[in-house]
Amino acid sequence: MNRPYHMQMDDIIASLDGRPRLLLHSCCGPCSTAVLEQLCRHFDVTLHYCNPNIQPREEYMLRLRTQRDVADRLGVPLVAEPYDDSEFLSAVRGLEGAPEGGARCIECFRLRLERTASAAAEGGYDFFTTTLTVSPHKNAALINELGAEIAARHAVRFLPSDFKKREGYKRSIVLSREYGLYRQQYCGCLFSKAESERQ
Repeated sequence: MNRPYHMQMDDIIASLDGRPRLLLHSCCGPCSTAVLEQLCRHFDVTLHYCNPNIQPREEYMLRLRTQRDVADRLGVPLVAEPYDDSEFLSAVRGLEGAPEGGARCIECFRLRLERTASAAAEGGYDFFTTTLTVSPHKNAALINELGAEIAARHAVRFLPSDFKKREGYKRSIVLSREYGLYRQQYCGCLFSKAESERQ
């Protein structure tokens, strides 16, 4: 059996020589808090806010402002993609009715990880990873498998993770409250919003 993802990350960190550059895909400010707390001890981290799944535009901008607050507070550079949900809508065409956590979400994860890996390779980063695994609602194994698959197509390493381990998700809630951050009520797209409202 493979070592758990958070332990794989520990192994990589233990082998580091110096402080590699890491591009961190961030789904939102609250999730990035506890992840940055861990990663900034070992890496020179830049945040990559690339979330074309977030709808509507007003929600995207609200979450971006929250992400900027976190970045400014922690002194971490932030690269934010302009708002454009057309790439997401194209990626999930035909999967609009899929359940939350299903095929539509897989394509959404793939899109954002692909974009982050490409930006990391172009920017000369040593690693990329994502905050997505801090959520108890996200499949860490799936996200790590996608990350490894995508990394193989780019000249950049994927840092395996399961940031919810060791109370990571709970720590993100504590820090979000401490910082007074906006915490969204649905994952991102209007399909997830509709499902959240139904529940």
